[in-house]
Amino acid sequence: MKKIIIFLGFVLPFLGWSQVDLTYQQPHEDIMELANVPMTPSMSITPEGDKAVLIYRNQYKTIEELSEDELRLAGLRINPKTNISSRTRFYTDLKLFDPQQKEEQVINGLPNNPKISNISWSPEYNYIAFTHTTDTGNELWVIDYKKKSANKLTSAIANGNMGTTLRWFPDESALLVKTLPSDRPDLINTGLKVPTGPTVSVNEAGVEAQNRTYQDLLTNKDDELNFEVLATSEIHKVDLKGNKSLWKPAAMYGSMYFSPDGNYVMLSEIKKPFSYIVTYGRFPTSYNIYKSDGDLAYFVADIPLIEEQPKGFMSTRTGPRNMSWRNDHPATLVWVEALDEGDANKEVDYRDEVYQLEAPFDGDKDVLAKTKLRYSGITWGDDETAILREYWWNTRTSKTSIFNPSQPDQAHVVFNERNYQNTYDDPGDFVTTKNKFNESVLQILKGKLILTGAGYSEEGKYPFVDEYDLKSKKTKRVFQVEESEYLESFVDMIDAKKGLILTRLESSNQYPNYYFRNYKKGNLEQITDFQNPFEALQNVHKEIITYKRDDGLELSATLYLPVDYEEGKKYPMIMWAYPREYKDKNSASQVTSSSKEFTYPYYGSPIYWVNRGYVVLDDTAFPIIGAGEDQPNDTFVEQLVGNAKAAIDAVDEMGYIDRNKVAVGGHSYGAFMTANLLSHSDLFAAGIARSGAYNRTLTPFGFQSEERNYWEAPSLYNTMSPFMNAHKMKTPLLLIHGQADNNSGTYPMQSERYFNALKGLGAPARLVMLPKESHGYAAKESIMHMLWEQDQWLEKYVKNRDLEQ
Repeated sequence: MKKIIIFLGFVLPFLGWSQVDLTYQQPHEDIMELANVPMTPSMSITPEGDKAVLIYRNQYKTIEELSEDELRLAGLRINPKTNISSRTRFYTDLKLFDPQQKEEQVINGLPNNPKISNISWSPEYNYIAFTHTTDTGNELWVIDYKKKSANKLTSAIANGNMGTTLRWFPDESALLVKTLPSDRPDLINTGLKVPTGPTVSVNEAGVEAQNRTYQDLLTNKDDELNFEVLATSEIHKVDLKGNKSLWKPAAMYGSMYFSPDGNYVMLSEIKKPFSYIVTYGRFPTSYNIYKSDGDLAYFVADIPLIEEQPKGFMSTRTGPRNMSWRNDHPATLVWVEALDEGDANKEVDYRDEVYQLEAPFDGDKDVLAKTKLRYSGITWGDDETAILREYWWNTRTSKTSIFNPSQPDQAHVVFNERNYQNTYDDPGDFVTTKNKFNESVLQILKGKLILTGAGYSEEGKYPFVDEYDLKSKKTKRVFQVEESEYLESFVDMIDAKKGLILTRLESSNQYPNYYFRNYKKGNLEQITDFQNPFEALQNVHKEIITYKRDDGLELSATLYLPVDYEEGKKYPMIMWAYPREYKDKNSASQVTSSSKEFTYPYYGSPIYWVNRGYVVLDDTAFPIIGAGEDQPNDTFVEQLVGNAKAAIDAVDEMGYIDRNKVAVGGHSYGAFMTANLLSHSDLFAAGIARSGAYNRTLTPFGFQSEERNYWEAPSLYNTMSPFMNAHKMKTPLLLIHGQADNNSGTYPMQSERYFNALKGLGAPARLVMLPKESHGYAAKESIMHMLWEQDQWLEKYVKNRDLEQ
C-alpha cells in the first residue's frame, strides 16, 4: 500500500513543543479485529414484499479515493472528472433477493468493479436503474428483475453533480436523465491564473443578513463560472434500449418530478445572480411545469436570491415554497405561502396557507388549509381525507390534523398535538399504500386509518399497530409486540388487510435480520440470515443503567463491561456522549436505548475499547434543559458537569471502575462538550474531542440550538467557549479534526486555534489533522490511524495514568 505522510502536531511530556512526520498507523489487533470486518448488505424491498435487492458496499473508502480531484463550490463538493459528488459512498455490488424463497440471485452483466449510486426502482418494480461511475463519468444502467440481467443504456454522460440525476417515466418505458451538455466549456484552473483584482462584498443598504457560517462557498468569478459549468445539464429521455432524445436544453436544473399521471414534469432551475455568503440552495430558482413532451405548461414561481431572512429557526422565505404534486390526483400542484411574511417573531393567527391548482393550470388556485404553526407536509388519502402536519421548533411542538381537502372550510380534526421530543407519547405514523398512479396515499380500510409506531415506553420498545376510526374519532390498539429476548423494529407494512409487516429482529449478540410478521395470524417468518461479524463481542455484558442527576433528573446510559471482566476488579472507563437540548424534564428523562440492541462498533464508536480492558459508557444522556421562557444554554456548563458527575457516580457505585481513570469523548457537539467538561471540572483523566467547535465567537449568528446571536448574549457565547476558558484546562486532551471539514461551524481552524491556545498556556494536548477528511471520516487509513491515536492516548493518560504527576 502506498504510504501517505500526514503531519501531526502535538505536545507530549517527553517531546516538548514539537511536530513530527508520521505515516498512517494501525490500532492494536484487539481493535483491528472489530474495525476490519466486511459489511453485511442492506436490503431494499418492494411494498408488496415480493421482490428485493441486496446492496453491498465497502465499510471504508481509501485515502487514494479521497485524494481525487475535488472542487468545493456553493456548498457542493464535486469530482470534476467524474461529475458526481466527491464524497459519494459507492455501492460495490447488487444481488436480487427472493423474499419468498429466501434466495440470493446473481445479476448477470453488471459492470466490472462497479461504483454504483442513484439506485432507483421503476414504478411497477420491474426494473432497477442505477449509475456506474467510471474514471471519466457516470454511465446509466438498468437491471431487468425478471431476466436477472443488467444492461448499459448510455456512455459516461450522466451528470450527478446537483439535484435529481434520473427519474422514471410512470409507464416504465424510459427515464429522464440529466446529461453533460454537448458543448460544455472547460473549467477554469483558478490555481494557475493571475488575479486581476480583489473580491469585494458589500452591504451598502444596511440590510441584516444573519446567516450561519456556511462552508465551501463561492469566493470569486472563477468559482462562479466553474459552478455554472458543473451544475449545467441537458435532460435526455432514454428508453430501455438506450435510445436517447433531447428533452430539455442545457440549464442548471435541480429537482424534477413527474405528476402522478405522468403527463407533466415539474423542474426547478437555478438562476443568477449567485452569492458568496449562502449555498446554492438559496440561489435564485425558478419552478416550471412542462408537458411530458417537454413543452412549457405552467410557470410556477421565480424565487429570488435569499441572503436575508427574518431571524429565528421558524422563519422562512416569502412566496411559494414546498412545491409538490398531490398524490391522489392525476396532476394537481400543491404549494404553501407564509402569512406572517416569513417572520417567526410576528404575532399572527395563522402562519401558512396551503394552495392547490389542477391541470391544465388555467384556473384559479384553491385554498386547502391554513396552519397556526409552520407547515410541515401533507399525507394524501382521497378527496375526503388527508393528514396535515405542522410544527413549531421553539416549543418543540408537532401537530397532526385530519382534514377534508374538498371542503377546506370544514373544521380540522386534531389527531395529535404534543412535544415531539416526548417519544413515549408518539402515536406512530399513518400507513400508506400505492394507488393507481403508484403514488403513496393513506390506506383507508372500512373507514379506518392504520398506524404503526415504535412503541417506546418506560418498559422498553414494543412496536404497535393501531386503527383510527374516522367516524368515531377513536384509536384502537390491534397489536403490540410482546416482551421477548429480541428487540423488534417495524420496517414497512406489506399488506394491512392481511396483517403482514416487514420487521427486523436483533439482540445484543445476534445480528439484525428481516422477518415477515403476520400480526393477525401470529406468524413470524425469517427471510434473511445475516451472520454476526463481531464475534469478539458475542458475550460482552451490556445493560441500560438509570440514575439521577443532583437535581433529581432521571438519566440513562448504555454500559458495557470489558470482554475479560473479572468481578471485583476496578477498570478504567471511557464515556461517550452528545448533548441534546430539551424544553421539559419529562422528555429529557425518556429512555430510547435498549440492551437488546445489537452491539455494532462503527468507526466513531467507543465500543472497541471493551476489547482493550475498559468499561464503556455509551449514549450517555447529556440533556440540557430550558423550560418555559428559560433557554437551555443559559445553564449549559452547570448542567453539563451535573450530567457527567451523575454518570460517573452511578458506575462507581456499581463497583466497576476506578473513578480516577475515566476519559470522556465525543464528536462534533460532543467534542465541544468534552472540552467544556475538561475546562470546568476535575472529573476526568483525559479527553478525546473530534471535529468540534471551541470558539463560539466564530459562529456569531447562532449555533446548534442557540438562536440568539453573539451581540445579544456575549456572556453566554464566551462562557460556553472552551477557547475562552483555555487557561482553566490542565487535563490531557486529544484533538482530532478532518482538514476538509465541511460542517457549518466546525471549521478546521477551530481545532487549530484551540490547540494553539492550549499549547501557549501549557496544557497537555495533541492535535491530529486528518488530510482530505470531512466532518465524518471515510478513508480506511484515516480511521485506523484515528483509532490508533485514541488507543495510545487512553493507554497513556487513562489506563496507565500516573496519579503522582
